[in-house]
Amino acid sequence: MAAQQFLSTIKYVAGTKPSFQLSEIAAYLEEPLTIGQMYAALQPHLDGLGLGAQKTGEDYTISRLLPSLPYILNAAEEKRLEAYLSLSSLPSILEAAIEQYITGKTGKDWSDPILLERLRRAIVAQKDDYWKPADKRSLHYTKGYAVLGYLAYHFPVYFMQARHMLAQLAREGLLKQEMTILDLGTGPGVIPLAIDDFWMCLDTARATVHSVERSKENIEAFGALARSVATNNPQVTLKLPREADITSPGNVSLPDLIDLMVFSNVLNELAGLPVAARADIVMNYTERLAPDGTILIIEPAEEATSTGLRVLALALKKRGLSIYAPCTFVWGTNCTPDRCWSFQTAPSLRPTRIMNTLAACNEPFRYVNTDIKYSYVMLRKDGKVRTSCHIPKGTKTLRLSKIHLNVGKRVTVVAAKMSEDLGNAETHIFRLCDGSAEKPVFAVLPAFHIMPSNRDLGSAPYGTVLEIRNVLVRYNPAHDAYNLLVSRNTQIMPTL
Repeated sequence: MAAQQFLSTIKYVAGTKPSFQLSEIAAYLEEPLTIGQMYAALQPHLDGLGLGAQKTGEDYTISRLLPSLPYILNAAEEKRLEAYLSLSSLPSILEAAIEQYITGKTGKDWSDPILLERLRRAIVAQKDDYWKPADKRSLHYTKGYAVLGYLAYHFPVYFMQARHMLAQLAREGLLKQEMTILDLGTGPGVIPLAIDDFWMCLDTARATVHSVERSKENIEAFGALARSVATNNPQVTLKLPREADITSPGNVSLPDLIDLMVFSNVLNELAGLPVAARADIVMNYTERLAPDGTILIIEPAEEATSTGLRVLALALKKRGLSIYAPCTFVWGTNCTPDRCWSFQTAPSLRPTRIMNTLAACNEPFRYVNTDIKYSYVMLRKDGKVRTSCHIPKGTKTLRLSKIHLNVGKRVTVVAAKMSEDLGNAETHIFRLCDGSAEKPVFAVLPAFHIMPSNRDLGSAPYGTVLEIRNVLVRYNPAHDAYNLLVSRNTQIMPTL
């Protein structure tokens, strides 16, 4: 019996009853198959079909999986979360744990001048390596002072990024009462430790956090930090990382029906691989994603890395995943992402004690890392998107792909706000995208033109889809981009 016919039969029977025995399928088959043969054919497709299988004697009970209800924040949790996000410092217990780990690992106090100089060299080497062409990077944070430099310089910022991304997931109803989470390329445990910290804001949600990491020294650091920092919150279980390379995990044991899968600041380290190969890596894990699960990819906001993420996201969209956020494909078309430099910002981190001590030298700027700027994409395989906004054919709204034909004209556009303010106090500038533009488009609002009718341009959150009426199109040859000049007569409002 053809595999597609077999799966179609399973889908048909599952649509007629909530559960059934796998042996019942035998009656539909033209060729006899054993229970074992049928299960072997079905097992890889259970997740995609939204089905579960439970062995019952010599048979299997096949059941439709009910989507988990989203975890909805109550008023007290929202208030707690607002206060939590206002914190600008790394948790003091985590800051102390990093210091203690560096001291214990080296046998010298973390503030020892010789140790500090070695940390400085490690940090500078990592930064210099990052700015090399993609095919010449090594980007190994896997042993010795490379791991310690990562803890001192990168870890605090990435931890704060994770804090904001988890808050966004919670506020958008993408967390569940019971969560299975997988962090791929966890390093010294940024994401698991951030989850353990964040979950204290939630009353009853529970999470089991699995991770994969190739470096023994990173796994060692993770274990030490977790022992020092873990809150003993019964709502969160942190599993020790599986030692494996995420590009080829082999037979490493991983959970099924993952509710949240995270690639945090890791795929950009594979920049030497073509986009298709990086998309393959992500897709290889999606069979383990729950039908209503989310994939979160976070990368640095630097231009090449950020635009590379957009190219990867579109490649994954073409493989069948939906981009939940931040992109909105207003016209239902695929974008041209190679110039899409789009990132989110948050209030800066207060420098840690280690950063301040490292900065007591001739070039202090090299060792203080406090800007919270990051690019992200959330992907789903159930087609769910944050904002569903499609413009009917025949409307007078201008596609940004046609903007070059309308220079000097006043137009109406519907597009997502894809940046925070890129301008200054005199002139506010915001990136726009409707999923069709071939060149960058920016909304430009001089401060003296700010009115109640256009104020939403500045106040709307990143990713909000806006309707912008009566705006003047200009071409900017210096940047090969287009500006939409917002005036007092421009009306701007979020779409419903």
